[in-house]
Amino acid sequence: MNIGFIGCGKMSSALVRGILKKGVSQAGNVWLSDYVAVAAQTLGEETGAHVGRDNAEVVGACEVLLLCVKPNDAVAALEALRPVLAGKLVVSIVAGLTLSTLEAAAGPGARVIRVMPNTPALVHLAASAYALGSQATGDDGLFVEQLFGAVGFVGCVKEPLLDAVTGLSGSGPAYVYLMIEALSDGGVLMGLPRDLSLKLAAQTLLGAAEMVLETGTHPAVLREAVTSPGGTTIAGLEVMEAAAIRSGLIGAVRAATERARELGKA
Repeated sequence: MNIGFIGCGKMSSALVRGILKKGVSQAGNVWLSDYVAVAAQTLGEETGAHVGRDNAEVVGACEVLLLCVKPNDAVAALEALRPVLAGKLVVSIVAGLTLSTLEAAAGPGARVIRVMPNTPALVHLAASAYALGSQATGDDGLFVEQLFGAVGFVGCVKEPLLDAVTGLSGSGPAYVYLMIEALSDGGVLMGLPRDLSLKLAAQTLLGAAEMVLETGTHPAVLREAVTSPGGTTIAGLEVMEAAAIRSGLIGAVRAATERARELGKA
Protein backbone atom coordinates (compact mmCIF):
# COMPACT_ATOMS: atom_id res chain seq x y z
CA MET A 1 0.00 0.00 0.00
CA ASN A 2 1.38 3.39 -1.00
CA ILE A 3 1.25 6.25 1.50
CA GLY A 4 1.39 9.89 0.41
CA PHE A 5 2.38 12.86 2.55
CA ILE A 6 1.06 16.30 1.61
CA GLY A 7 3.34 18.61 3.55
CA CYS A 8 6.85 17.70 4.66
CA GLY A 9 7.32 19.63 7.90
CA LYS A 10 8.70 18.32 11.18
CA MET A 11 5.71 16.16 12.11
CA SER A 12 5.38 14.46 8.73
CA SER A 13 9.16 13.97 8.61
CA ALA A 14 8.99 12.25 11.99
CA LEU A 15 6.16 10.02 10.75
CA VAL A 16 8.00 9.06 7.57
CA ARG A 17 11.14 8.16 9.48
CA GLY A 18 9.12 6.28 12.10
CA ILE A 19 7.14 4.10 9.72
CA LEU A 20 10.28 3.26 7.74
CA LYS A 21 12.27 2.44 10.87
CA LYS A 22 9.50 0.22 12.27
CA GLY A 23 8.89 -1.48 8.93
CA VAL A 24 5.28 -0.28 8.67
CA SER A 25 6.10 0.74 5.10
CA GLN A 26 9.03 0.73 2.71
CA ALA A 27 10.64 3.76 1.12
CA GLY A 28 9.40 2.68 -2.29
CA ASN A 29 5.82 2.89 -1.04
CA VAL A 30 6.09 6.43 0.37
CA TRP A 31 5.39 9.54 -1.70
CA LEU A 32 6.06 13.16 -0.72
CA SER A 33 4.86 16.58 -1.79
CA ASP A 34 5.24 20.09 -0.39
CA TYR A 35 4.61 23.55 -1.81
CA VAL A 36 8.18 24.28 -0.69
CA ALA A 37 9.79 21.88 -3.15
CA VAL A 38 13.12 21.73 -1.32
CA ALA A 39 11.40 20.36 1.82
CA ALA A 40 10.05 17.34 -0.05
CA GLN A 41 13.26 16.91 -2.01
CA THR A 42 15.41 16.94 1.12
CA LEU A 43 13.20 14.42 2.96
CA GLY A 44 13.13 12.22 -0.14
CA GLU A 45 16.91 12.23 -0.41
CA GLU A 46 17.30 11.40 3.27
CA THR A 47 14.76 8.55 3.33
CA GLY A 48 14.61 7.22 -0.22
CA ALA A 49 10.92 8.09 -0.58
CA HIS A 50 9.46 9.21 -3.92
CA VAL A 51 9.03 12.93 -4.48
CA GLY A 52 5.97 13.85 -6.52
CA ARG A 53 5.80 16.70 -9.00
CA ASP A 54 2.71 17.97 -7.19
CA ASN A 55 -0.05 16.91 -4.79
CA ALA A 56 -2.15 15.37 -7.55
CA GLU A 57 0.64 13.00 -8.60
CA VAL A 58 1.09 11.86 -5.00
CA VAL A 59 -2.63 11.21 -4.54
CA GLY A 60 -2.81 9.37 -7.83
CA ALA A 61 -0.04 7.02 -6.74
CA CYS A 62 -1.30 6.35 -3.23
CA GLU A 63 -4.18 4.64 -1.42
CA VAL A 64 -3.57 6.59 1.80
CA LEU A 65 -3.03 10.35 2.08
CA LEU A 66 -1.55 12.08 5.13
CA LEU A 67 -2.60 15.73 5.24
CA CYS A 68 0.17 17.54 7.12
CA VAL A 69 -0.26 21.19 6.10
CA LYS A 70 -1.10 24.38 7.97
CA PRO A 71 -4.76 24.84 8.97
CA ASN A 72 -5.23 27.78 6.60
CA ASP A 73 -4.07 25.69 3.63
CA ALA A 74 -5.84 22.40 4.38
CA VAL A 75 -9.33 22.99 2.98
CA ALA A 76 -8.04 24.46 -0.27
CA ALA A 77 -5.61 21.55 -0.68
CA LEU A 78 -8.38 18.98 -0.24
CA GLU A 79 -10.81 20.82 -2.51
CA ALA A 80 -8.19 20.95 -5.27
CA LEU A 81 -7.70 17.17 -4.93
CA ARG A 82 -11.38 16.32 -4.51
CA PRO A 83 -11.82 14.74 -7.98
CA VAL A 84 -9.12 12.13 -7.22
CA LEU A 85 -9.84 11.42 -3.55
CA ALA A 86 -12.75 9.02 -4.05
CA GLY A 87 -11.95 5.69 -2.42
CA LYS A 88 -8.86 7.06 -0.66
CA LEU A 89 -8.15 7.11 3.08
CA VAL A 90 -7.39 10.69 4.13
CA VAL A 91 -5.64 11.08 7.48
CA SER A 92 -5.45 14.65 8.78
CA ILE A 93 -3.14 15.92 11.50
CA VAL A 94 -4.29 19.49 10.88
CA ALA A 95 -5.13 21.18 14.18
CA GLY A 96 -8.64 22.57 14.65
CA LEU A 97 -10.29 21.24 11.48
CA THR A 98 -13.28 19.04 12.28
CA LEU A 99 -14.16 15.81 10.53
CA SER A 100 -17.22 17.43 9.00
CA THR A 101 -15.09 20.21 7.49
CA LEU A 102 -12.52 17.75 6.21
CA GLU A 103 -15.15 15.42 4.74
CA ALA A 104 -16.93 18.29 3.01
CA ALA A 105 -13.67 19.42 1.41
CA ALA A 106 -12.53 15.92 0.43
CA GLY A 107 -15.84 14.85 -1.09
CA PRO A 108 -18.26 11.99 -0.39
CA GLY A 109 -16.01 9.24 -1.74
CA ALA A 110 -13.15 9.82 0.72
CA ARG A 111 -12.73 8.07 4.07
CA VAL A 112 -11.42 10.57 6.62
CA ILE A 113 -9.66 10.12 9.96
CA ARG A 114 -8.52 12.96 12.19
CA VAL A 115 -5.42 12.52 14.37
CA MET A 116 -4.01 14.69 17.16
CA PRO A 117 -0.31 13.84 17.66
CA ASN A 118 2.18 15.81 19.73
CA THR A 119 5.72 17.03 19.17
CA PRO A 120 7.57 14.16 20.94
CA ALA A 121 6.81 12.28 17.70
CA LEU A 122 10.13 13.86 16.67
CA VAL A 123 11.89 11.46 19.08
CA HIS A 124 9.37 8.63 18.51
CA LEU A 125 7.71 9.16 21.91
CA ALA A 126 4.45 10.74 20.78
CA ALA A 127 1.12 10.56 22.56
CA SER A 128 -1.56 10.60 19.84
CA ALA A 129 -5.30 10.02 19.54
CA TYR A 130 -7.55 9.66 16.51
CA ALA A 131 -11.23 9.84 15.62
CA LEU A 132 -12.95 8.06 12.74
CA GLY A 133 -14.95 9.96 10.15
CA SER A 134 -18.40 8.86 9.02
CA GLN A 135 -17.06 6.68 6.17
CA ALA A 136 -13.88 5.38 7.82
CA THR A 137 -13.83 1.70 8.77
CA GLY A 138 -12.44 -0.21 11.71
CA ASP A 139 -9.65 -1.49 9.48
CA ASP A 140 -8.81 2.11 8.60
CA GLY A 141 -8.50 2.81 12.31
CA LEU A 142 -6.17 -0.15 12.80
CA PHE A 143 -4.00 1.09 9.95
CA VAL A 144 -3.76 4.53 11.57
CA GLU A 145 -2.75 2.83 14.82
CA GLN A 146 0.09 1.12 12.93
CA LEU A 147 1.22 4.40 11.39
CA PHE A 148 1.21 6.50 14.53
CA GLY A 149 2.27 3.60 16.71
CA ALA A 150 5.57 3.83 14.85
CA VAL A 151 6.28 7.11 16.65
CA GLY A 152 4.72 6.43 20.06
CA PHE A 153 1.41 5.66 21.76
CA VAL A 154 -1.93 6.09 19.95
CA GLY A 155 -5.51 5.69 21.15
CA CYS A 156 -8.99 6.02 19.64
CA VAL A 157 -11.58 8.54 20.90
CA LYS A 158 -14.82 10.11 19.76
CA GLU A 159 -14.15 13.39 17.96
CA PRO A 160 -15.49 15.69 20.73
CA LEU A 161 -12.75 14.34 23.02
CA LEU A 162 -9.97 15.40 20.66
CA ASP A 163 -10.11 18.86 22.22
CA ALA A 164 -9.33 17.28 25.60
CA VAL A 165 -6.50 15.35 23.94
CA THR A 166 -5.20 18.69 22.67
CA GLY A 167 -5.42 20.17 26.16
CA LEU A 168 -3.63 17.22 27.75
CA SER A 169 -1.08 15.68 25.39
CA GLY A 170 -1.07 18.27 22.60
CA SER A 171 -0.16 21.14 24.93
CA GLY A 172 1.24 18.87 27.63
CA PRO A 173 4.89 18.91 26.54
CA ALA A 174 4.99 22.63 27.34
CA TYR A 175 3.76 21.92 30.87
CA VAL A 176 6.47 19.31 31.31
CA TYR A 177 9.18 21.61 29.92
CA LEU A 178 8.15 24.19 32.50
CA MET A 179 8.42 21.56 35.24
CA ILE A 180 11.88 20.49 34.04
CA GLU A 181 13.01 24.11 33.94
CA ALA A 182 11.71 24.77 37.44
CA LEU A 183 13.25 21.62 38.92
CA SER A 184 16.54 22.47 37.26
CA ASP A 185 16.43 25.99 38.69
CA GLY A 186 15.81 24.49 42.11
CA GLY A 187 18.92 22.37 41.75
CA VAL A 188 20.94 25.43 40.73
CA LEU A 189 19.57 27.30 43.74
CA MET A 190 20.90 24.49 45.93
CA GLY A 191 24.35 24.63 44.32
CA LEU A 192 24.25 22.14 41.45
CA PRO A 193 25.98 23.08 38.17
CA ARG A 194 23.44 24.22 35.55
CA ASP A 195 24.15 21.48 32.99
CA LEU A 196 24.07 18.70 35.56
CA SER A 197 20.92 20.05 37.20
CA LEU A 198 19.09 20.17 33.87
CA LYS A 199 20.06 16.61 32.98
CA LEU A 200 19.03 15.33 36.41
CA ALA A 201 15.66 17.09 36.15
CA ALA A 202 14.91 15.83 32.64
CA GLN A 203 16.02 12.27 33.40
CA THR A 204 13.96 12.25 36.60
CA LEU A 205 10.75 13.08 34.72
CA LEU A 206 11.60 10.61 31.98
CA GLY A 207 12.29 7.85 34.47
CA ALA A 208 9.18 8.54 36.53
CA ALA A 209 7.00 8.49 33.41
CA GLU A 210 8.55 5.21 32.29
CA MET A 211 7.83 3.70 35.72
CA VAL A 212 4.13 4.52 35.31
CA LEU A 213 4.00 3.07 31.80
CA GLU A 214 6.10 -0.03 32.47
CA THR A 215 4.53 -1.05 35.79
CA GLY A 216 0.94 0.02 35.11
CA THR A 217 0.86 1.20 38.73
CA HIS A 218 -1.19 4.26 39.62
CA PRO A 219 1.13 7.26 40.14
CA ALA A 220 -0.29 7.85 43.61
CA VAL A 221 0.94 4.38 44.65
CA LEU A 222 4.38 5.04 43.18
CA ARG A 223 4.49 8.40 44.95
CA GLU A 224 3.66 6.81 48.28
CA ALA A 225 6.44 4.25 47.77
CA VAL A 226 9.09 7.01 47.75
CA THR A 227 7.52 9.14 50.48
CA SER A 228 8.98 8.06 53.82
CA PRO A 229 7.52 9.35 57.11
CA GLY A 230 9.34 12.50 58.13
CA GLY A 231 11.61 12.31 55.09
CA THR A 232 12.79 14.65 52.38
CA THR A 233 10.10 13.80 49.83
CA ILE A 234 7.14 14.61 52.08
CA ALA A 235 8.78 17.93 52.93
CA GLY A 236 8.96 18.77 49.24
CA LEU A 237 5.42 17.55 48.56
CA GLU A 238 4.08 19.79 51.33
CA VAL A 239 5.46 22.82 49.51
CA MET A 240 4.02 21.64 46.18
CA GLU A 241 0.56 21.16 47.70
CA ALA A 242 0.72 24.61 49.29
CA ALA A 243 1.60 26.05 45.87
CA ALA A 244 -1.43 24.27 44.33
CA ILE A 245 0.72 22.52 41.72
CA ARG A 246 -1.88 19.77 41.30
CA SER A 247 -4.82 22.12 40.71
CA GLY A 248 -2.65 24.29 38.47
CA LEU A 249 -1.94 21.38 36.13
CA ILE A 250 -5.59 20.31 36.12
CA GLY A 251 -6.56 23.91 35.34
CA ALA A 252 -4.01 24.09 32.52
CA VAL A 253 -5.59 21.08 30.81
CA ARG A 254 -9.05 22.57 31.24
CA ALA A 255 -8.01 25.98 29.88
CA ALA A 256 -6.19 24.49 26.89
CA THR A 257 -9.16 22.22 26.12
CA GLU A 258 -11.60 25.14 26.21
CA ARG A 259 -9.30 27.16 23.97
CA ALA A 260 -9.12 24.27 21.49
CA ARG A 261 -12.92 24.22 21.39
CA GLU A 262 -13.01 27.95 20.70
CA LEU A 263 -10.48 27.64 17.88
CA GLY A 264 -12.42 24.73 16.37
CA LYS A 265 -15.58 26.81 16.25
CA ALA A 266 -13.72 29.72 14.72
